[in-house]
Amino acid sequence: MALGGIRIAIAGIGNCASALIQGIHYYTPERCREGVHGLMHTEIGGYHPYDIHVVAAFDVDARKVGQDVSRAIFAKPNCTTVFESEIPLSGVMVQMGAVLDGISEHMATYAEDRTFIRAAAQEPTKAEVVEALRQSGAEILLNYMPVGSERAARFYAECALEAGIAFINNMPVFIASDRDFAARFKARNLPIIGDDIKSQLGATIVHRVLTDLFVKRGVKLLRTYQLNTGGNTDFLNMKNQERLASKKTSKTEAVQAATARRMADENIHVGPSDYVPWQNDNKVAFIRLEGQLFGEVPMNLEVRLSVEDSPNSAGTVIDMIRCCKLALESGMGGVLEAPCAYFCKHPPVQYNDDLAFRMVDEFIRATSAASRTVKDLAPA
Repeated sequence: MALGGIRIAIAGIGNCASALIQGIHYYTPERCREGVHGLMHTEIGGYHPYDIHVVAAFDVDARKVGQDVSRAIFAKPNCTTVFESEIPLSGVMVQMGAVLDGISEHMATYAEDRTFIRAAAQEPTKAEVVEALRQSGAEILLNYMPVGSERAARFYAECALEAGIAFINNMPVFIASDRDFAARFKARNLPIIGDDIKSQLGATIVHRVLTDLFVKRGVKLLRTYQLNTGGNTDFLNMKNQERLASKKTSKTEAVQAATARRMADENIHVGPSDYVPWQNDNKVAFIRLEGQLFGEVPMNLEVRLSVEDSPNSAGTVIDMIRCCKLALESGMGGVLEAPCAYFCKHPPVQYNDDLAFRMVDEFIRATSAASRTVKDLAPA
């Protein structure tokens, strides 16, 4: 294991956190030595998935607060696939988090195993969360708030700043792509990656690749849509249309960035479409692109993508965590442009995926070298 490992705190112990923590335990040293599947990078700067340790966790659900995080990840309403059940107790208890706008009011009208049950514990102040982060020794805080949690997302970003730790924004509230927040993280020399996870092989990356293919093959893209259905609490939360604005912006801009020329709003529709309870954590995406070939002859392309939503994001987050750690070790603060571009739907600056891939590989090489130099110069 790399010296000291990587110590993370997580705000929101839902399906995505469950998949992430399962993956940390699934990708053992033995599996990594034998050669593994499902990771974009088995090793980054000397760090493997098993080097990541959860040292603090926050949630607001009564079935999770007060539980060991290794058990809380399997509590309702979580419904993602269990691919690693042999997880030992961590000794880290889930603490009560700030509710703010983290729970949509309509969620209370659904069956108990589908919605949140708010814990009776008193909500912590910002100072209390900051102190908990400091006491835990966390280096990086991951934001896994539900879509539409604007105030809650900003609350945890503020906590990271005050605690002096890095921040990874996995959801579509614009933190890294907000100039004020970006400047404040830069001023504190703290790394930040965001906004909104671009899953390993999700609807957004598939849609972008197909859009880029149209551009490179000289096909004029006239109209396109992406319709998504799912049965997890994320899709249930998004039945409240008022919480969808940033999500639709994030997903739409990710596709717009791959077009040769910006499409008119009426010709592009990208976003969550409906909640289908029996799908659980399975997400189904329907993607259609309509265009014109040689001689303006019409054509269209349709794709149906079915993926387990939360594991699809976990591998991306494991890479984001390790990139953040390298930035910390090499003394790099502020927005990490290359990881943001490659791993996120709504980075501060959009790049095409081929360029972003090369940028993140160069980032890993450069920060790995810088990290080794810092370690070599450190007193014995």
